[in-house]
Amino acid sequence: MLTDTKLRNLKPTGKLYKVADRDGLYVAVTPSGTISFRYNYALNGRQETITFGRYGPGGITLAEARERLAEAKKMIAAGKSPAREKAREKARVRDAETFGAWAEKWLRSYPMADSTRDMRRSVYERDLKARFGNLKLTEITHEDLRALTDAIVERGAPATARDEKIR
Repeated sequence: MLTDTKLRNLKPTGKLYKVADRDGLYVAVTPSGTISFRYNYALNGRQETITFGRYGPGGITLAEARERLAEAKKMIAAGKSPAREKAREKARVRDAETFGAWAEKWLRSYPMADSTRDMRRSVYERDLKARFGNLKLTEITHEDLRALTDAIVERGAPATARDEKIR
């Protein structure tokens, strides 16, 4: 079974090698020294591998890898491929529209009076574009929106914070 000490002491060799943990989880150590958590499984007669993430600074811990393994095993039991679901999620995030692109499309095509459109474009340009314009829609959380509306209220424009919700 792996420990953090054992993981820190793994050194690269001339080729990729694997070190087993438990429950099928293992780490793969590349020739460059990258250590990544992986799991091999069979689903519908096909052998598949899912990589949970890298170990080390900026990566995931051994405990997190074990949690992700438990989630993957639940998916497999339900007949879903964790590797394919991970790839689909990455594609959704990659292909997701940015807030700025969505807002521009909405401002162009949503039926409203020209004066309303001008006012809403002004609010977008002043309050939303710099903060959210380049973010994917999936990246914006309700905490982000709450912080923005609180800042708008604090600057003395509570009507903008309340009334200019994009419907």
